[in-house]
Amino acid sequence: MNKLSPWTVAWLCFFVAGLGAQKRAFQIADLYRIKNVHSPRISPDGKSIAFVVTQYTLEEGKSNSEIYRMNLDGSQQRQMTHHPAADFYPVWSPDSKWIYFLSTRKNGVQLWRMAVDGGEPEQVTDFPMGINTPDITPDGQSILFSTTLFPECGADPDCNDAIQTSLEEGPIQAHMADRLLYRHWDFWKDGKRTHTLLFDLEKKTYRDLTPGDYDSPSFSLGGGAGFAVSPDGSELCVVSNRDTNAWETTNKDLWIVPLSGGRPRNLTDSNEAYDGDPRYSPDGRYIAFRRQTIPTYEADRFRLALYNRKTGKVRILTETFDNWVNDFRWAPDSRSLYFTADVQGHVPLYQVDLNNQRIRKILDVETIDDFQITPDGRWVILVRRSVGEPREIWRASTRGDRQQRLTFFNKAIEDSVDIRPAEAMWIDSPTGRKIHTFVVKPHNFDPTQKYPLILNVHGGPQGMWANAFRGDWQVYPGAGYIVAFPNPHGSTGYGQEFTAAISKDWGGKIYQDILAVADSLAKLPYVDENRMGAMGWSYGGYMMMWLEGRPHPFKALAAMMGVFNLTSFYGTTEELWFPQWDLGGTPWTSDLYRKWSPHNFVQNFKTPCLVITGEKDFRVSYTQSLEFFTALQKQGVPSRLIVFKNDGHWPNYVKSMPLYYNAHLDWFARYLGGQPAPYDMKALIRNMAFQ
Repeated sequence: MNKLSPWTVAWLCFFVAGLGAQKRAFQIADLYRIKNVHSPRISPDGKSIAFVVTQYTLEEGKSNSEIYRMNLDGSQQRQMTHHPAADFYPVWSPDSKWIYFLSTRKNGVQLWRMAVDGGEPEQVTDFPMGINTPDITPDGQSILFSTTLFPECGADPDCNDAIQTSLEEGPIQAHMADRLLYRHWDFWKDGKRTHTLLFDLEKKTYRDLTPGDYDSPSFSLGGGAGFAVSPDGSELCVVSNRDTNAWETTNKDLWIVPLSGGRPRNLTDSNEAYDGDPRYSPDGRYIAFRRQTIPTYEADRFRLALYNRKTGKVRILTETFDNWVNDFRWAPDSRSLYFTADVQGHVPLYQVDLNNQRIRKILDVETIDDFQITPDGRWVILVRRSVGEPREIWRASTRGDRQQRLTFFNKAIEDSVDIRPAEAMWIDSPTGRKIHTFVVKPHNFDPTQKYPLILNVHGGPQGMWANAFRGDWQVYPGAGYIVAFPNPHGSTGYGQEFTAAISKDWGGKIYQDILAVADSLAKLPYVDENRMGAMGWSYGGYMMMWLEGRPHPFKALAAMMGVFNLTSFYGTTEELWFPQWDLGGTPWTSDLYRKWSPHNFVQNFKTPCLVITGEKDFRVSYTQSLEFFTALQKQGVPSRLIVFKNDGHWPNYVKSMPLYYNAHLDWFARYLGGQPAPYDMKALIRNMAFQ
């Protein structure tokens, strides 16, 4: 191969730099110009793809989702719904003639449908409690869905409606509980349970398939259906935790419920840890599912398992794969399974053969958020993104040798705005491991200049920064900051031993990793070591509070939804299995609550800190941030508190997150000398529009 001359190389570098210079810097408003393309679903006949496009209106704090359809090669794209209400979660009828979807058009979230060749959508369900995760039985005659209801009412719409109305409109407004897990994430349970119902399309009747005082399906943070129907339509497989102490156990099981009626049967009773996310094989021989093997440990490795419906035996397919299995799909011939996994900051696609359990990587395109396999097994339809690439739908051959982008909803902004890519670094830590760190450089980056830096610690704590488009990775570089995203001990994607290392060691190795990354980055010629800040969310918020009481190089901090007082955290959180495992028991049986609690080191607090929380956060109560802010103020440390009144652990993307980004830019500009925030903070808090 001929080498390019030095003059040619110089010209190419100048040309590429010129192209970059033509684009302007990324701003908060640009984040809300980007459309979220998601939920591709392939028609049973393999000819079409239904999908969802969500767009945002920053000035009004609103979003809207619409259903689209296109051919398998991306041609003949067509917007199917046009309504100010949200239309989402498309599901194909077995004959490929109808697209069913969820909509907020009338009486909450209900199921609607429309003909593939067009026409006005028609409403299908009208259940007063709303519906979720619909599926259609193989004969096309019934709809399965989950919903929250009052167990004493079952599927009776009038009974549920009457009790719910009395709770919302009655003269006495109160919550009552007789046991734990009385609230979860951001909602009060108030005697309600999640059940799976069957709606007969011809008779217009509802039937409760999972009666009783249990959640069936159990709550899933990832939003999966939690149930599946067999290919012959005879039975339902649903995930449920029926332990009497469900608030401190991760023991979910697979239960079989005959659709014709009968007692449920537990398939996985012998495993006291998690069994969930069931999917029947197309030939009906197996149920694939995800399994953990360590009871009460929510960050145990997720394995892909197989239940043989004839023999009743369970086989683990990915025991040799030392990372978490995320989503998975069956191959049409039932001989293999495709799955995604967290692997060193990427989310690739893999295939595992049922016979020899050989695992091979099919595709690595940074981050795959969702995927479907075509009925002929030739193509995978996927939603992909990277730090410099917003979500779009692509297709790739299942051999991994061909790729084609199918949607271009964000091309205009990609062409006009500088969406920054990430660079990967592996940084030595005194813990003995190299810490994988993503670095995003600012707009119009000049290696001869020095820039302020913001280091962002992820939450979980067992999680992973992936090479995936996110607001934090673009808004701050657009304002002139270098941003760094390390994956320290406790991160997924680097082997289960690395993930497990954070448990019972919250302020230990991770703290050392963070300091090592900061020290290494400070030595880069383009980083201003005197203008370094740090931020974090959830466990990352905890780490900011821990840094306040410990030596560190940062001139400003920002702690979101963080844990400050581990003892009071235990008394106000809901999923008790988490602190009991990660902190070695209860506050009265484990000294780790005292050892790793930031509130014991208030006398050392001195770094200016922004504190953000949500009033409806039941995972990490907003009172943790109130305690932290009080300590900062009493110590005379410059600090600011922002409490989102209507938000839980994750603020509303379009109503609250714009303020979140602006608050960070405002805070770091004060103490790191960066560019000023684009909007006035007081004006935003007073609900003035973004202009």
